[in-house]
Amino acid sequence: MNLFDVYSLFDIVPVKAHLQHVWDDKGQEYLDFYGGHAVISVGHTHPDYVAALKAQLDKIGFYSNSVINPLQVELAHKLGKASGYEDYSLFLDNSGAESNENALKLASFHTGKDRIIAFHHSFHGRTSGAVAVTDNPKIVSPFNANHKVTFCDLNDAAAVEQVLQGGDVAGVIIEGIQGVGGMHAPTAGFLQTLSKLCKQYGAVLILDEVQSGYGRTGKFFAHQWAGIKADIITMAKGMCNGFPCGGILISPEFEAVKGRLGTTFGGNYLAMAGAIAVLDIMEKEHLADNAHKVGEYIKAHLPQSPKIKEVRGTGLMIGIEFNEPIAEIRRKLLFEKHIFTGVAGTNMIRLLAPLCVTEEDAQYFIDSLKDIIK
Repeated sequence: MNLFDVYSLFDIVPVKAHLQHVWDDKGQEYLDFYGGHAVISVGHTHPDYVAALKAQLDKIGFYSNSVINPLQVELAHKLGKASGYEDYSLFLDNSGAESNENALKLASFHTGKDRIIAFHHSFHGRTSGAVAVTDNPKIVSPFNANHKVTFCDLNDAAAVEQVLQGGDVAGVIIEGIQGVGGMHAPTAGFLQTLSKLCKQYGAVLILDEVQSGYGRTGKFFAHQWAGIKADIITMAKGMCNGFPCGGILISPEFEAVKGRLGTTFGGNYLAMAGAIAVLDIMEKEHLADNAHKVGEYIKAHLPQSPKIKEVRGTGLMIGIEFNEPIAEIRRKLLFEKHIFTGVAGTNMIRLLAPLCVTEEDAQYFIDSLKDIIK
């Protein structure tokens, strides 16, 4: 049997990693400035994280959600405190796509309506419901054709209000910063207006923080830079530092109805042990502050070049858009400078480094990029 060939793969075999460093099977060391799509938050194989998983594995790794799991309770308490959403409820699942799908279901149940407003170039996952609220042509299929989704331009409040006036909108879903779509961000003013419009027209405001949350921008969630609160916040990726884990934070205005949401693996003991360790490490090492500091350092010191069109993002969620395709630049960063980076489209290098990277690491990336594009 062969693997289903839907991923383009570099000829590199990672075998070991520690914090922001990765080694391949030939002993070559790499600097990780991508973290597996923003998944590695506190660093590869952080000793506290590894110890927590090992200790839990010696006790119990999994049992169903039909019994009390005290680790879920502990995570909810710590997550509420860390995020500033202490009066909200937590539902646990396994991935960002699942979190977004659960958020859309709750919005529909809560309002009795069936239309969703999303934004051009958004990406909310690859399950059927999540795919229905993205206009990415690579993943939209005929299966999604009948979903009631209206796409608006990002930061166009008038267009959003026009759709809301139709009276059939269950919710508005928006990313704290668009990841796959090119690192475009809603302005603070737009998010503030969006929050008011959702309240005015009885729609649920869903903030997709799957990629932009968990300290990546310097706040726990990216939308908190705008000083607003969402009705539902979706999470995953950095939540458990590489172990599958996702969840949604839910406003106290929502009624919890038995059987309305369900999950098999969500909230399992191992994921909870890892997720608790992540929050403890983030607090102890002030990683959100570090993410903002290092990210601002990168943006301030990137080379001035006619090849670079624009730099977007906040903290350690940065997109460097070039005036030309970046495949060769990215290849040289990887194979000559030994730095992992990501990509959005054909002209953007995407940086989603572990939150523990240093200014020295940032300077090495900056010097390497200068050398390649000079």
